[in-house]
Amino acid sequence: MARADLTVMGAGVFGLACAWAAARRGARVRVLERDRIGAGASGGLVGALAPHVPEQWNPKKQFQFESLVMAEGWWAEIEKAGGHSPGYARLGRLQPLPDPTAVTQALARSEGAVKYWGGMAEWRVTETPGDFSPESPTGLWLWDSLSARLHPRMAATALVAAIRAKGSEVVERGAEPEGAGPILWATGVAGLAALSKDLGQEVGGAVKGQALSLRYDAAVAPQLFVDGLHIVPHSDGTVAIGSTSERSWTDPSATDDQLALLHRQAIAACPALKDAPVVDRWAGLRPRARSRAPMLGEWPGRPGEFIANGGFKIGFGMAPKVAEVMADLILDGRDTVPDDFRVEASLKR
Repeated sequence: MARADLTVMGAGVFGLACAWAAARRGARVRVLERDRIGAGASGGLVGALAPHVPEQWNPKKQFQFESLVMAEGWWAEIEKAGGHSPGYARLGRLQPLPDPTAVTQALARSEGAVKYWGGMAEWRVTETPGDFSPESPTGLWLWDSLSARLHPRMAATALVAAIRAKGSEVVERGAEPEGAGPILWATGVAGLAALSKDLGQEVGGAVKGQALSLRYDAAVAPQLFVDGLHIVPHSDGTVAIGSTSERSWTDPSATDDQLALLHRQAIAACPALKDAPVVDRWAGLRPRARSRAPMLGEWPGRPGEFIANGGFKIGFGMAPKVAEVMADLILDGRDTVPDDFRVEASLKR
């Protein structure tokens, strides 16, 4: 390949999504991954693309909302370009309402959805959740039609195929970037450590997560959210259960009793999963910016170098919008990064 117009370091969801957004605009892109595609947090199992609650609206929630709305068409174009399905489907999410207070809160938020979501999705209380649903003490559930799902590993495969179909490169175990073209660093936990070292202060760190996958075919059912637990049916006939958030650990790649607890909680919430066999387990480190928002924009003090990192728990949901915003910035010089997402937002003041 000739000299790249953009070099992307890192083949997680932010790196691959940004590479795709640039390639589809005609840029020659080279993605260099020092390990393997999806080696970090993007190689997980859950893939829950769920919105923030529609209240106390702010730029972060607006950004995520816009990304979730554009996701269906965005992923469909990727599938068409490369011939691989990301497992995307916008099938909504159910959440049991445990008491009258929760019901009242859900009804109030439904008014917020009307105001902030502009009729593009619903957030409402329902008495008819469907066959694949958690038990609810009140007999009522919260339903939102904005939530979607994709399979993280299928999505990475789909992105790589689409990028290559546009004549760009994705290289595993790649070398250091060469040439004078712009460089986008989307290297997850390692990238946050490098940025912290360069700036002389911690701008983020790692949080361990664990998840598992069960063989149970509920491919057209909505995802479930019960007491902080995600239960996500996928198109490949599995249901993902996740995930933990651990600030301390001994082995970042090991699964342990915390994952067994998630499994028990999932069965208690959804008894249909009782006899579903476990087919996969995952544990790894997820990058969390100090601001708790994605970290986007120029690398301070390093002209021509950019950052896309810190998509803690919401990386796949944010990826379409992140990718287009970064392509605007790097290729066209048009800066639409929200202030709360800039690197400076994670600096200590």
